[in-house]
Amino acid sequence: MERAQQAADAARRRYLSVDPANRLVADALEADWNHRLRELADAQDDYDRARASGNPTLTPGQIDRIHALASDLPALWNDPTTPMRERKRLIRLLVTDVTLLKTGQHIRADIRLPGGQQHQLTLPRPRTAWEQHSTPASTLAAIDELLAEHPLDEAVTILNGRGLTGGWGRPFNTPSLRALCRNHNIPTLEQTLRADGMLTTHEIAERFGVTPQVIGDWRRRGLITARRVDDRGACLYHPDQKTPNRRGGRPENVTPACHAATITSPTIGTSPGGAV
Repeated sequence: MERAQQAADAARRRYLSVDPANRLVADALEADWNHRLRELADAQDDYDRARASGNPTLTPGQIDRIHALASDLPALWNDPTTPMRERKRLIRLLVTDVTLLKTGQHIRADIRLPGGQQHQLTLPRPRTAWEQHSTPASTLAAIDELLAEHPLDEAVTILNGRGLTGGWGRPFNTPSLRALCRNHNIPTLEQTLRADGMLTTHEIAERFGVTPQVIGDWRRRGLITARRVDDRGACLYHPDQKTPNRRGGRPENVTPACHAATITSPTIGTSPGGAV
């Protein structure tokens, strides 16, 4: 007992011999240490009590409430009145993490749930902006087919009558259809007929040795054949026809009326074709 008292007195003398500033630091460290020890003891007591109480059996009412969540959560998620912040909270409660992997035209999502379950979903990748506003291939095919027989303005009437639109969902007009044909290398009726050898007004006037005004008069009188190729009334002329005689008679191989085509549309019926 006396030796313990001597040791305590010696420790006290050493403590008092330390610089006062250092004693303050030592006191603060000791207080923090003691606080952490008390927290550890409290946590250990809580753990021991939880283990001692065991895992109580769920009551039938609690089991029914848990089963009801399977139908309540989708209903809550799909409810239009549920704000987005609440949907985010649901995801944080139900999903531990999600790993996304882009593979070509699809996205693979690996989902891990808090209970350890893992799910994998394969979804089509979102379309890019230019893909969302691209004209469907079926519409391009319909345009190509129509322009083989009709000028642009007639093709616009048929397309709009069928309810077909471009990539932005707007009805067609002649300038937009012309631009679309240029971007997708779709030949117009004028380009197709020119490739087949048909002549412009000036070219056939030069061949016949007359003015373009005379050619227009012959066309209106049905002395030569032509095809209308645009909404301004421009025409292309068949090269294999003879010059009408100057007194207005018809050559034997000239059709008395302009070449005509027929527009057939399920929504607008029939209308005059490309001849004028």
